[in-house]
Amino acid sequence: MKFISIKDAMKKGTGKVAVRGWVYRERGSNKMKFIVLRDSTNIIQCVLKREGFEKQWEEIDSLKIESSVEIEGEIKKDERAPTGFEISVSKFNLVHLAEDYPINKDVNEELLGDRRHLWLRSRKMIASMKIRSTVLFALHECSHKLGFTEMHAPSMSGASSEGGSEIFEVKYFDKKAYMTQSWQFYAENFINAVEKVYAIAPSFRAEKSKTPWHVTEFWHFELEGAWMNLKDDMDVAEECVVYVIEKVLKECQDELEIVGADIAKLKKVKKPFKRVTYAEAIEKLKENGHKINQGDDFKSAEERSLAKYYGGGFVFVTNYPLKLLKFYHGEDLENPGTGTNFNLLAPGIGEMVDGSQREPDLNKIIERLKKAGMDLGISDWYLDSRRYGSVPHAGFGLGIERFAAWICGFDTIKDSIPFPRTPTRINP
Repeated sequence: MKFISIKDAMKKGTGKVAVRGWVYRERGSNKMKFIVLRDSTNIIQCVLKREGFEKQWEEIDSLKIESSVEIEGEIKKDERAPTGFEISVSKFNLVHLAEDYPINKDVNEELLGDRRHLWLRSRKMIASMKIRSTVLFALHECSHKLGFTEMHAPSMSGASSEGGSEIFEVKYFDKKAYMTQSWQFYAENFINAVEKVYAIAPSFRAEKSKTPWHVTEFWHFELEGAWMNLKDDMDVAEECVVYVIEKVLKECQDELEIVGADIAKLKKVKKPFKRVTYAEAIEKLKENGHKINQGDDFKSAEERSLAKYYGGGFVFVTNYPLKLLKFYHGEDLENPGTGTNFNLLAPGIGEMVDGSQREPDLNKIIERLKKAGMDLGISDWYLDSRRYGSVPHAGFGLGIERFAAWICGFDTIKDSIPFPRTPTRINP
């Protein structure tokens, strides 16, 4: 028979089927064996009676978790089975007998990290990676629908994008190179070619943070558009976030159930999102007992609180004090001293998207660089975007793992990336 997936076998519901996969669980006696078989789509209980497999019983009885097998038999509904179906096996083929599996309920977090390549086989991680894949595809799809062109930039460059110590230095032949923190410098030049551009690529941050929401290598969705202002930027970010959530709800129902996602929370996400200024947000925090003043930056707990105080949904906070922002952020001329920037805060997490309308004036950028004591050095080429046909433009960045983890309801972004990298973890 032609092999089909476990999911398709359950859709068929009755009759003869052929499936293959890995032993997820096994139990039984000297007369009967119960195997819960796993493939990439689901799990299903399979029953093997010794009387039908006398010649193969020794290898069947020796099966261990993650052994790979091929099975043929009759499928039927059985409410007692883990997923409501059961296969009475008539043919069995052992493809590979696994060794003792080194993951069990007693393995601690450190050992689980050492065996990450095996932990990815768990149902939770399989579901998480499928949701992540859908998030990535949806971002590509939404970007193209909005007229953006995908363009990539190098992962290594001769200088950092923004300076600072949170950058990985590597040897590049006889020179120093740096792992990219952001694609933005390249993007602000790309727009003079294609106007609307985006990329999904890894970014690297040498932060020694040990919080559940930081890794040293993450996947970054970044977008930049010529002629866009702050409102346009927020509109696009909002569109992308809603598009992704709707796509995941439509295509990942089984996976969301496996990871225990809050479906009701996801269904509540609708446009438009609440939009408030930094000054309004500070007052809201003070009203709720936070010790914070105008001019202070938000901590992560304050960001999470703001999302809660404004109805428990996504909220844009705009117009941060210019002194808190980077040299390339634009200044709001109607509100001097504040930037044309935003942070999109998500309930339960805080910052999800960071964006701004950029400063188009070369002289203002140079003035800010001097004031900050910064020298772009060999990254001075970045300013060519302001020397040759500068136009109003805006963009933002979104961390894939943080977004996917929020969708799944995870307590850490490490569950939304196959092989997380942290200050203490470089393997496997």
